[in-house]
Amino acid sequence: MGDSVKQLLARPIQLADQVTKAADEASASFKNDCQELKSKAEKLAALLRQAARVSGDLYDRPTRRIVADTDIVLDKALSLVLKCRNNGLVKRVFTIIPTAAFRKMSSQLENSIGDVSWLLRVSAPADDRADEYLGLPPIAANEPILGLIWEYIATLHTSSVDERADAAAQLVSLARDNDRYGKLIIEEGGVGPLLKLVKEGKMEGQENAARAIGLLARDPESVEHMIHSGVCSVFAKILKEGPMKVQAVVAWAVSELAGNYPKCQDLFAQHNIIRLLVGHLAFETVQEHSKYAIVSNKPNSIHAVVMANNTNNVNGNDEDKSRVQHPLGDRSTNQMHRVVTSTMAMHAASKQQQQQQQQPSQQQVNQGNDQSYSYSGINMKGRELEDPETKAYMKAMAARALWHLAKENSAICRSITESRALLCFAVLLERGREDVQYNSAMAVMEITAVAEKDAELRRSAFKPNSPACKAVVDQVLKIIDKGDSDLLIPCVKAIGNLARTFRATETRIIGPLVRLLDEREAEISREASISLTKFAGKDNYLHVDHSKAIISAGGAKHLVQLVYLGEQIVQKSALVLLSYIALHVPDSEELAQAEVLGVLEWASKQPNVTQDEALEALLQESKSRLELYQSRGSRGFHKLHQ
Repeated sequence: MGDSVKQLLARPIQLADQVTKAADEASASFKNDCQELKSKAEKLAALLRQAARVSGDLYDRPTRRIVADTDIVLDKALSLVLKCRNNGLVKRVFTIIPTAAFRKMSSQLENSIGDVSWLLRVSAPADDRADEYLGLPPIAANEPILGLIWEYIATLHTSSVDERADAAAQLVSLARDNDRYGKLIIEEGGVGPLLKLVKEGKMEGQENAARAIGLLARDPESVEHMIHSGVCSVFAKILKEGPMKVQAVVAWAVSELAGNYPKCQDLFAQHNIIRLLVGHLAFETVQEHSKYAIVSNKPNSIHAVVMANNTNNVNGNDEDKSRVQHPLGDRSTNQMHRVVTSTMAMHAASKQQQQQQQQPSQQQVNQGNDQSYSYSGINMKGRELEDPETKAYMKAMAARALWHLAKENSAICRSITESRALLCFAVLLERGREDVQYNSAMAVMEITAVAEKDAELRRSAFKPNSPACKAVVDQVLKIIDKGDSDLLIPCVKAIGNLARTFRATETRIIGPLVRLLDEREAEISREASISLTKFAGKDNYLHVDHSKAIISAGGAKHLVQLVYLGEQIVQKSALVLLSYIALHVPDSEELAQAEVLGVLEWASKQPNVTQDEALEALLQESKSRLELYQSRGSRGFHKLHQ
């Protein structure tokens, strides 16, 4: 930057010298006023020359604005002084310059002196400034926040590590308070020094800088700027080697960037962010996953559980086998423990020969003096000593990042499901704290949403006989069956997304969803009806079997009530589901007793239905099918038996 700034400074320095020379040539009537301008021009020229000598150290953004403003002021000063020269009697007699013009120009030159002086102070190394108060430059008088942002960013460039951490914290505060301040931080060059602090600072500074990056990622343009500044490689390095507290904030920042600019998902994937996040998710959750080799020295890890289980299988000792401890607590009879254990045992058996050929044994790894181990490329030395709060927050943010990275991205979803992330999500849905559970549920929802549209992903990741898939489905169904948590809606959506993967014999799926149709919250009833529609719709090969299951679970009476009496947001989705059921099972006695034909006739006359061509066509088709099997006499069957 030094040479370009020197070129910028050349013109104002020349203008300042010209003002000085022209002031000496001023006529006697303007001599005093011009001498004052000359004095200030000389002082300004000296400061500009000093700036030129240290141009390589100047903070770029304020330098350009201050130099440009100073150039304009000196140009005006030169024009004013040139009017005061001795250019003949007529010009001296008829040249009238108000005194106020000199006062105004003097004030502007004084402001320029203040601006350049501030620029030199703010760009100087921290040791040279000592504890000098920088104040605000006059150029920022009408926008004090701009001066503060310049000062904080300059501190990030030149000050000690602790002062840089404080400056990053101030930028966090500004970015959190106001979107416009965040834009200014980016425009004024704050991203580069923040990323440098993430890489090189102490833990507090790294946390503050990473949090600032996340807060600045509020729109695609801002995220794109950060991507070009190298945020992907910096974050990958931290997720691999940094302190866990910093890694957790970085994972959160990744979720913010990916959530606000989905185009950056693949760039993060190219920097192995997915693998690193899954590693953090699996740490002390599932101690081995897929193609990412993991070696653990924790005695109660899932590896130990698998090895104990394998030993018991060899010895045939069923009594001892039943007492194997769950890796997250005393859950020896828990279904999740059995699923995880059997899955990991199968994986261990299939990979055993390859691992013996390509990797050192567990014993060899643990013979090292530092007892460190690698987890998906992450240095996990000492991680087990982190406090539980930090570990839980790390998992919550890793799940949150995977949630946003997986959204509508088949390649990333495939990468996630090829690891043992699904098993991790299953365990965390069961055992994690609230934020870990919620972010895991949202990640599962997004992955299944992609699988719904991607047949290849659906077949590979959600095969009916897949233990990982079963584990996730079991936990999701438990949440739906419980029916009273913030996880309910994402879990209902996830089951609906997987509708085409369930066999007709999977009768346990339909009942919990049907019960939610009677939910007092309209949003939950709506999502339940939408998910059930994916079971009963024409796109599902088993739509007849699923429609019968919905009827058997008592779905008809709930849907009739929702169509007649439900809130507007749920009426339409309930009507669509009821129409599909009537279309596929028109001879159902339960539909006759619920007088579904009358409901469809009533609905077909409602304005909001007649305006929807697709829904109206579905209604007419369903009514025609019902009329073949259910006469008016059969509709009176219900009244006769009341």
